[in-house]
Amino acid sequence: MRLRHIKGAEQQIAESPFVIHDPEEQKGHWRDVFGNDHPIEIEVGMGKGKFIMDLAAAHPDVNYLGIERYSSVLLRALQKRAERDLSNIFFLCIDAKEMADYFAPGEVSRIYLNFSDPWPKDRHAKRRLTSPVFMEVYDSILKPDGVIEFKTDNRGLFEYSLESIPAAGWDILAHTFDLHRSDMAEGNVMTEYETKFASEGKPICKLVASRSRQP
Repeated sequence: MRLRHIKGAEQQIAESPFVIHDPEEQKGHWRDVFGNDHPIEIEVGMGKGKFIMDLAAAHPDVNYLGIERYSSVLLRALQKRAERDLSNIFFLCIDAKEMADYFAPGEVSRIYLNFSDPWPKDRHAKRRLTSPVFMEVYDSILKPDGVIEFKTDNRGLFEYSLESIPAAGWDILAHTFDLHRSDMAEGNVMTEYETKFASEGKPICKLVASRSRQP
């Protein structure tokens, strides 16, 4: 999908108090950014930010960081953020592949991957956010008991993930091919896409994964 560039988006992002502009300097010191020792949770590819802002509102004892590398999309999230009274969330305009440059080992408690680009062609498999390449990045920043939550409407990507995640040395703790009709629906926070797909009766797939337990 080709994104329409919004003129002046980069400047508005650079001036926003809701964006961390020097994330490399915060590595190992994110508690100073938030002013507390609460757990840090990240959404990779947050889009317009509904999901992570709703989480932040519901869980004031958790710190949230939304990652979105497309400036025009991030700008939409910032506009929504300005309408909400939240003190436990900031945004980053970075590439998820580089997260190890911005977070110290064990600094993150949970990572959310919601409706990621499926990259359906085999030659693009490494770009999928559940590929071994990305799982290695997550492994480098998550706490030992940290988890990944992944939701998608794309059955092919989900089936790929059910194979690629264990192959990368992780355990699938739970999964479903129809989230809204399963026990995993309890406490579920919906994204913009999820709300749309659910209204159309389209099933949503979800899995939760953690590092494989050592014998």
